[in-house]
Order: sequence, then C-alpha cells, then structure tokens
Amino acid sequence: MTEVLVAIFLVIGALFMLLGAVGVARMPDLFTRMQATSKASTLGIAAILGAVALHFGDSLAVTSRAFAVIAFVFLTTPVATQMIARAAHFINVPLWNTKINELAGQYDPVTHELHSFKPPTPTEATPTNMASVREEK
Repeated sequence: MTEVLVAIFLVIGALFMLLGAVGVARMPDLFTRMQATSKASTLGIAAILGAVALHFGDSLAVTSRAFAVIAFVFLTTPVATQMIARAAHFINVPLWNTKINELAGQYDPVTHELHSFKPPTPTEATPTNMASVREEK
C-alpha cells in the first residue's frame, strides 16, 4: 500500500514539474512565467519529497529532513519570486498585453521605494491642504 502512495505522489510531483516547464515555454512574459514556475515547482517538490518521506517512513532522520526541505522551499520560493519580479519591474521589463500599468510612476529610483500613492512634497504639505491629503489615503 505504501508503494502505491509513493508512486502516486511521485507522479503528481512530476506532473507539477512538467506543468512548470510548460508554463515557462508557453507564458508570454516574465511575470506570468515566474508565477507558473514558482507555484508548480513548489507543489512538485512538495509532492516528490512527500513520496520520499513516505518511502523512508521508518527513518526519522530522512523524514524530518524531507519536511524541513519542504518548509524551506515553501518559505523561500515566494520571497525569491517577489524579489525577482520587483527587480524586473524596476528595470522596466515589458508587460504582455497591458493597456494600463498601475505601478507606472510609483517607483522612486533614488530611494528604491514603491509608493501606493504619491506623497506630497514639502512645498505642497501645508496645514491647509494636509486634510485633503489625508482624505485621499
């Protein structure tokens, strides 16, 4: 019975990895490719390492290492993907089929900050118009 579960997990993991590879080949731009590969590879690695943990279920060392690697991948893959996407956005990697870029003009190249609204400059921030600035938030 364990061998069947191990085989099922291995096939599921391999299919997720295959879907990630197809996503790299088929998606039109960097951002959608990263989304496809990060999600599919994370699930594929989790399924394959779950099969390893099931197969070596008697060995606590192998099982705990497999689950530690799964946790590490689940924690680091989203962070790495977000950092790569942010860097790609900062260097103006073109978006696919986009009419409106909602983040255009929100990045400050000097401070490397991404603002969700344009903060007032010191000359604009007077006591008379600060109430309207607070209301816009």
